[in-house]
Amino acid sequence: MFDLLKNIFAFEPETNSESTREHQSRLAAAALLVEVANIDSNFSDVEHQTMLNILERQFDLSSTEVEELQQLARQEQASASSLYEFTSLVNENFSNDQKFELIINMWEIAFADGEIDKYEEYIIRRVAELIYLAHNDFIRAKQIAREKRFN
Repeated sequence: MFDLLKNIFAFEPETNSESTREHQSRLAAAALLVEVANIDSNFSDVEHQTMLNILERQFDLSSTEVEELQQLARQEQASASSLYEFTSLVNENFSNDQKFELIINMWEIAFADGEIDKYEEYIIRRVAELIYLAHNDFIRAKQIAREKRFN
């Protein structure tokens, strides 16, 4: 399975079937969630569990796939020069509603430990810009995630 995920993230031209593109875009979005969890160098247990729950729920991944994805995303994070390789797939394959849900999920991870780090907010804002989410939707997503966490 790990090799399959690595191949999917390689974005090879021969993997252009509709189901493969959908899988790629879901994994790219999942990698963005991992980025939020890792960005502040304080990957707490509650952030980890929140991320796992979101990945399993939102992207219909098994617990094995989630764990392997997390390992792969950490490798990608260390070698990636930009978020473009992930956000471009989100832009190509996600509706506006799906993009909005992705930003809510990113905020949920950021709020999981009870505090928002400036780097977490920065990365969420940057992804929202790169996926062309309106600023008012960025703010609304933050409010929704905050209400989920603190209510």
